[in-house]
Amino acid sequence: MDPLSWKELSREIAYSGPREKIIEKVMYELPNGKVSDFYLRRVKNTVVVLALTTDHQVVLAKQFRPGKKRVLLELPGGSIEEGQTPEQAIHHELLQETGYEGNLHFVAESLRDGYSNWISYCFVATDCKKVSAQQLDPHECIDVTLLSLEDFKKLVRSGQMTDIDAAMLGLDYLELL
Repeated sequence: MDPLSWKELSREIAYSGPREKIIEKVMYELPNGKVSDFYLRRVKNTVVVLALTTDHQVVLAKQFRPGKKRVLLELPGGSIEEGQTPEQAIHHELLQETGYEGNLHFVAESLRDGYSNWISYCFVATDCKKVSAQQLDPHECIDVTLLSLEDFKKLVRSGQMTDIDAAMLGLDYLELL
């Protein structure tokens, strides 16, 4: 065992809310012998995709985000539902949010933060084509936006979007950094 590992002493649900948001209170013994409580989020894992059209436009979802209190441009994605593989989930999310389909390539897993179990599975979709209308969930209001690769890179560098890790992983996978 790594000498920096912590020993879990107890775990309990501190909060359970809507949309399967759970906060766990976990007591750990640290390597220095101190005992401390930590509050960890337990959430569904997610998928996200850097989707490129046949003419190399980036397919983005433009939507209001309550945590940031503003409209953001984002890579399409969403939660992995019970019984879905990441590949099934990203195919569904891309089609549902944007109406696009393409050739999917798994890129990497991204560990979202140090205080949750959350893993985001990052994909690239190439040769995307619009094949249907959006099929949004009742709580979604999304406009599909296409950006040139250069404008998308500027957006990523600005830091004014979510899932920058997936954007960078996707650009690297495509050798476009």
